Amino acid sequence: MTTTSSIVIIVGTNRPNSMSRRVAEYYQRLLNQYNTASTILDLVDLPHDFTFTALYGNSGKNDEFNTLRSQIDGAEKFIFITPEYNGSYPGVLKAFIDGLPYPNSFTNKKAALVGLSSNMQGAITALSHLNDIFSYLGMNTLALRVKLAQIQAHFVDNEITNPLYKELLEIQAEQIIRF
Repeated sequence: MTTTSSIVIIVGTNRPNSMSRRVAEYYQRLLNQYNTASTILDLVDLPHDFTFTALYGNSGKNDEFNTLRSQIDGAEKFIFITPEYNGSYPGVLKAFIDGLPYPNSFTNKKAALVGLSSNMQGAITALSHLNDIFSYLGMNTLALRVKLAQIQAHFVDNEITNPLYKELLEIQAEQIIRF
């Protein structure tokens, strides 16, 4: 399966050296196996003051934020690798989304959602909340939302070790390519 369209993989936390980043890199390697180009947008690269210098009345005024925003503007497909924080997704991801132009940043674009957690739920509630936001913004999300519960036990040496997790990610990658 070959395609030339680029996919942006978004690391849904700004935590340095996060498990989300490592899963994003795994997903990128998976897409490479399908000859599909992708880039990783890691929220760790957000300017530390972006909630004051890039949102609301300051929209478009922070060059560092605008560089990340341009990756969103130029893409049609996204994969969100989202950890569970306090029963939902990280606030930094919400703030990043809030800093993007409304309503056109995600309208009629496509996304795949991957949740990860240290608990048994695999960020199911976080993915549900995120899907609600994307529905409101007019983005189409794949029905298959991969939930990676107890991720630390199933990710060793930069590889997913759980056969079911691997299979679900492969199916989802194929789906987002064709979507």
